[in-house]
Amino acid sequence: MTDVFAPAALGPVRLRNRIVKAATFEGATPNGEVTDRLVDFHVRVARGGAALTTLAYCAVAPEGGTDRHQIRMRADAVPGLRRLTDAVHAEGAAISAQLGHAGPVANAASNGVPALAPSRLPSPLSLRMIRAAGADDLDRIVAAHADAALVAIEAGFDAVELHFGHNYLASAFLSPKLNGRRDRYGGSLRNRARLALGIARAVREAVGDRIAVTAKLNMDDGVAGGFWLDESVQVARWLAAEGTVDALELTAGSSLLNPMYLFTGDVPLREFAARFPPPLRWGIRLSGNTFLRAYPYREAYLLDRALQFRAAVDLPLILLGGITRAETMELAMRHGFAFVAMARALLREPDLPRRLQADPSARSLCIHCNKCMPTIYRGTHCVLTTDAS
Repeated sequence: MTDVFAPAALGPVRLRNRIVKAATFEGATPNGEVTDRLVDFHVRVARGGAALTTLAYCAVAPEGGTDRHQIRMRADAVPGLRRLTDAVHAEGAAISAQLGHAGPVANAASNGVPALAPSRLPSPLSLRMIRAAGADDLDRIVAAHADAALVAIEAGFDAVELHFGHNYLASAFLSPKLNGRRDRYGGSLRNRARLALGIARAVREAVGDRIAVTAKLNMDDGVAGGFWLDESVQVARWLAAEGTVDALELTAGSSLLNPMYLFTGDVPLREFAARFPPPLRWGIRLSGNTFLRAYPYREAYLLDRALQFRAAVDLPLILLGGITRAETMELAMRHGFAFVAMARALLREPDLPRRLQADPSARSLCIHCNKCMPTIYRGTHCVLTTDAS
């Protein structure tokens, strides 16, 4: 059986083990700038033993950020990003930049630029109508992903992760619920996948084998009428056949319509409401459960769905979702997954990989309360161990 702590290849990159820190928005980039807090966030993960840490939500276009505080991948961001990558490399770890376009998940009021979606629809975030992206917009966005990947190389990143999940733009195009187009980007699965496949192709052509290229792909949206497993498996087959990505990280859920479907565990409704002014706060308290639906937590809760991809796709896969124990990592390796990804558990204990390597019987202290989720507005952290400062 593969040892999760043995060195591994991710495309052209050699990693010290098979543990990835999944992207979680750090809340440490005011006005899109790299800060000491952001550097420290990733240094602690690198020092804690993960092989690859992921910088979250790097926008490829002005309207493509979740809000104005998201890093935008462009030339003037390189000096700050280089400081980050150098600091992670000094700890013996590699670092990836998650590239994406938020699409309908973008807050246009914060960005000061209209958001884009596959079809015209109302935004629950900015309370504005979202414009349907035109063909010129999509050509520009595909090219922008390639340009952003080149910026990542200049800034010293070892990999880029393409965000095809959570109903961000590429994921929204995959969704029959959100994509009502009648042109070459709508209707059939091949048409709905055209944007994601085009982005992956453009990025691979731009970077060659200089860095690793992965994609975070929704297995399903958790929304009636949305993207589902059978279609996702086919998209994964197309990505594998085109050879544009070195691995897939399998995810689920919709930041726009059903976010807790990915996270599972407790619903921090009171904490989320506290981040907003009245009367929005009261509205969230009264009706927030219709948006933040509860799903019970269990270890490796995405495994059953991910196994369908393992059986269908000859491509390295990264298992995400409830990976907190050494035996769960061993289970993933036995099933043929190339890597495992951790997120919330590393907010509580950045050194958990080192603890598990030293003592496989060690247990994560994460209790899946999800109270870390609302902290993205003032610096992402585990509320049980760290006070935002």
